[in-house]
Amino acid sequence: MSIEINAAFDGGNIRTVGSSGDRIDLEIVKDKDSDFYQWFYFRVAGANGRRLSLRIVNAGNSAFPGGWPGYAARMSKDRHDWVTTPTEYSDGVLTITADIDSDVAWFAYFAPYTVERHNQLVADMAAKPGVSHRELGKTLDGRAMDYLTFGSGPKQVWLYARQHPGETMAEWWMEGALEKLTDESDATAKALRQKATFHIIPNMNPDGSFRGHLRTNAVGVNLNREWHGPSMEKSPEVFLTLKRMDETGVDFAMDVHGDEAIPANFLAGFEGIPSWTDALGEKFYDYARRLEAATPDFQTEKGYDKSPPGKANLALSTNQLAERFGAVSMTLEMPFKDHDPNADAARAWSPERCKTLAHACLDTLAGMIDEI
Repeated sequence: MSIEINAAFDGGNIRTVGSSGDRIDLEIVKDKDSDFYQWFYFRVAGANGRRLSLRIVNAGNSAFPGGWPGYAARMSKDRHDWVTTPTEYSDGVLTITADIDSDVAWFAYFAPYTVERHNQLVADMAAKPGVSHRELGKTLDGRAMDYLTFGSGPKQVWLYARQHPGETMAEWWMEGALEKLTDESDATAKALRQKATFHIIPNMNPDGSFRGHLRTNAVGVNLNREWHGPSMEKSPEVFLTLKRMDETGVDFAMDVHGDEAIPANFLAGFEGIPSWTDALGEKFYDYARRLEAATPDFQTEKGYDKSPPGKANLALSTNQLAERFGAVSMTLEMPFKDHDPNADAARAWSPERCKTLAHACLDTLAGMIDEI
């Protein structure tokens, strides 16, 4: 039986460029109209009982080659449980070694969060008491921009994820956040709903998600570089979201992402915006300190460099929202690798841990919502 590689499905990305016995050479396909690539997701059939060497030969020219050292690919037999498999990076080639003990096996950069799962999440949440759903509009591929709201309090809290579609951990986090916030038996969630109105976009980039992109939408645009001047022609996802934000105002905002290189969870703030004040900045720093104290799955030592005064890039959503609304605005980054301070050798950073971190983030917000 011949080995078959297939990525022709929701979120799939890979192509075969050669094979010799149990060694298969692969390439990740670039985002459409873009040079970005790093996300992969494919299945292997016809390899039961064999040890495969799956070689991604163009890894060295990917968007973030610094993300490969120390990284382990995810493998699944059922697309529910994703485990790490031995992975090495050398001379621009990422080699995944896999002992296959099933007729079909799936491999991915991180546990996928498909558009189909997104649709089910929206259906489940829209049916919950007190939750309202609307379409903000449509993407360039005609997909819905799903927007969920609930809560009755005066604080306007915005949570949005997957501007970069290959960062699937972001929507796993969002699933955890929504499950907690809509849990009628959760006292913290009840208090938050009384003190705040939540505005949630679980997936900012459904086109890129379906297409198997790493970082861009249907026309190769990086949405998190569009917040200074979005358009319906290039970035309707941001245009429609920012229009709604202008209507509601924003007091607290979290933009949820994944980072290729840093093996830890961390927050990035809005240092360097023109209207920076130490008082507003301290609210962000206080949130980070409280979150670190609340869970071993968060730390403040590792992260991005801070922008110098007046040098913040207002095309990024976190900076734009802090500048535009005076919001306590932040970007949450989760790893494709593992959270090294609290590592898991079998599954690394995983969907379950994304969801648990979301709970800790909301518990932390509840503890300081009155101060925002």
